Order: sequence, then C-alpha cells, then structure tokens
Amino acid sequence: MCSVINRVKPIHRVAALSLRLKANTEGSSSAAAQSRRLCPGVSSTVEPLRPNSRSYCSGTAKPEGLLFRQLFEMESCTYTYLLADTKTREAVIIDPVLETIDRDLNLIKQLGLDLKVAVNTHCHADHITSSGLMKKRLVGLKSAISKYSGAAADIHLSEGDKITFGKHHLTVRKTPGHTDGCATFVLGDQSMAFTGDALLIRGCGRTDFQQGSSTKLYQSVHEKILSLPKECLLYPAHDYLGQTVSTVGEELKFNPRLTKSLEEFEKIMANLNLDRPKKMDVAVPANLLCGVHGL
Repeated sequence: MCSVINRVKPIHRVAALSLRLKANTEGSSSAAAQSRRLCPGVSSTVEPLRPNSRSYCSGTAKPEGLLFRQLFEMESCTYTYLLADTKTREAVIIDPVLETIDRDLNLIKQLGLDLKVAVNTHCHADHITSSGLMKKRLVGLKSAISKYSGAAADIHLSEGDKITFGKHHLTVRKTPGHTDGCATFVLGDQSMAFTGDALLIRGCGRTDFQQGSSTKLYQSVHEKILSLPKECLLYPAHDYLGQTVSTVGEELKFNPRLTKSLEEFEKIMANLNLDRPKKMDVAVPANLLCGVHGL
C-alpha cells in the first residue's frame, strides 16, 4: 500500500503514472456507492483498495538529512506523515489519527525522535485527531492548526508561518475551500507539499459542508499549490485507490477537475452527491477541542 517515492527513474515513473491513470478511470454507479460506503466523504467513484497488514512505509527522502515516513489509517483512508531531522532527531507529525496513536508513538520511540509539533491540515470530519491525546503522552509536544479553523491548539498558524524541526521547516500556505481552515505545508526547498484535503491525487476535497466553497478551493489550489515547481511531490491527507503521491506537473496535466475552467469546476463540485461522513457529528466537535472531547 505504502511506498516512499524519492527520485525514481523516468521509466519507473512512466509505468507508475500509467497504472495510476488506469486505476482512476470512472467506475460504475454501484462501484461509486460501494466506495462511499467504505470510505465516507470519498470524492472518487472507484472502490477503495485495502492495504495489507503493513501500515507504514520507511525510507529517507530528499533533501539530505530528512527522515520521512508515510503512514496509513484504514477506516478513514487517512495518511499521516512523520518528518524528522536525521541529525537533531527533532520531528513533526501531520494529521495523526486517534485509532493509530499507539502505532505512531511506538515508531517515534523506535526511531529515537523528539516530536515537537503535531499539526493538522484542517478540522477533519471523517476521523478524530490524536494530537490532543499525544500531548498527554509526550511531554513538551505542541499542537498546531490554522487560526481560521476555529479549533483549539497551542499554535494557531497563519500564511507564511514556519514549523521548524532541526535544519528543516514547513511553510504554511492558506488553502481554504474544503473548509475555511485548510492549510498546505510546503517543505523549505519546495520538493514536497502536504496538501490535506484541498488537493487529492487526481481529485480534490468536497465543498458541500464546513464552510466549503468550490470557488475558494479552485483559487487556493491553483494559486498556492499548483504554482509550486512541477517536480514538487504532493502528499494528500487521503487516497481511496492505493495511490501514495503525485506531483504538481501530473496534477496540472491529469487532474480531471482542476484542469477545467472555474465555471466547469463549480458545476462538477455541485453535482457530486456524496454521502455525509459517518463520523462527522462526533469528529468535528472532538477536533475543535484538539481531539480530546469526550475522552
């Protein structure tokens, strides 16, 4: 399910791209219904793939001195990302999920990391964040989220803020549209970006609840994400087809929604007819309180 992609050879990238395109073709209406049933809020029309028992991937991604892990939570099809400086061991975690807190903390301990910040790309509606509970179990850990999210956190992020870990940092880019509080985190050298639900692989987040706006989303993605270098690796908060990473260049060419005009995009988003996330009534109140409501 998971594989870290650094700089693959051209022939391998072409093969991987071909497989992703084939897998992302439009499915039947029954497949769409099944996909929404298994992964609430899914924006694709194809039944999601289920990973095997391995729920994290390993490797060291560039730039030099960056440790990177991409982890997966099966119920909500959520990706969690762990980044660390290989020398200082300072680390950040992006979009941690309550159900996988033990796995994540165990990995952090095994790798000898000093987790500094647990940051969420937005106030999630399909799962509960583990950032609040992580703070109770790791002394000195700080939580972070966009100041426009309305959620509690130690750090409220604004456009241009930097989340530093060792010699590395993530720069905050405000990307509203899925929600008002969505943010994208861009690695300092712009080789990687963590897009949350704003931009998915060959798709995007829904805009029919939580202050959603298809106009804002279209503008945000084009101005703040697709303006990055074409080789920049894009890591979303979710994927329902077993895909792990894309690039700016790929999405500019192949994204079936965001390659359209704004008017066409708004029509597409208005007619998705997606089911309401099953955990929304529990997840949103909890995530407004850093995931600790009712725990």
